[in-house]
Amino acid sequence: MKNYIKAGGSSKIGNYIKAVASGPALDPDAAAFLTAASITDPTITSAINTLVLDMKGYGIWTKMKAIYPMVGGTAITHKYNLKDPQDLDAAFRLVFNGGWTHSSTGAKPNGINAYADTFLTPSTSLSLNSTHVSYYSRTNSNLTEVEIGSSTSNSATDNKIVLEIRTSGISYYNVNATSTYITHADSDSRAFYIANRTALNVINGWRNGASLATGTVFSTGLSTTKIYLGAFNQNLSIDYYSTKECAFASIGDGLTNTEAADFYSAVQAFNTTLSRQV
Repeated sequence: MKNYIKAGGSSKIGNYIKAVASGPALDPDAAAFLTAASITDPTITSAINTLVLDMKGYGIWTKMKAIYPMVGGTAITHKYNLKDPQDLDAAFRLVFNGGWTHSSTGAKPNGINAYADTFLTPSTSLSLNSTHVSYYSRTNSNLTEVEIGSSTSNSATDNKIVLEIRTSGISYYNVNATSTYITHADSDSRAFYIANRTALNVINGWRNGASLATGTVFSTGLSTTKIYLGAFNQNLSIDYYSTKECAFASIGDGLTNTEAADFYSAVQAFNTTLSRQV
């Protein structure tokens, strides 16, 4: 015991116990996000920290341009981009428009006029032959809805990026192409989806870590219109409003098969910690 007690009553044991009680130091990127969003809840703190560490461990953190973990339960906390948590358009923080319901389980658009502006334009921020978008849906809906969408205009021949989860039992994926979509039959839209391009002629669609749609679809160009969450932004002609609650979303570079599967593992673990997994 004498090895741990200083003169004057200062206890190294006491200081050690305090350090252990406070937990390990946060990853700097996780800490920056939590500070920006003014989040101190220990469960959310742990979930965000583990998510960042997992994504870095899997080698996918550097591939992300925007990560929206939708934590804290309010429009203010939901707006922040985990990759760059500044309250700036240039940092791709969200601006929510229309009717959204914000809660501890995520952000839910009303399917009428709700969308979130990411301020991320594919033609200036993404790569033609290496791009992904993702959306974690907590809602089972079979309506004509787009969860992430951007198109240079509303013409079928314009470049677009679209993740359309379960319309009439089919999920649709388009990344940096014109009118060609790859699809798969889908009986439940509660899952984590990724629309993904990894080469000039390769796109695939992922659901809960499994590749269910693949296609030889050539890239034709990057959309010049900002990506919206919860709707399809066709050069400011907004439609196909979604009703699916979002518990996570991301935009970034294309993911290999291993990375896409690992990404699901990280996001599913994150939402499981928050007791909102599907």
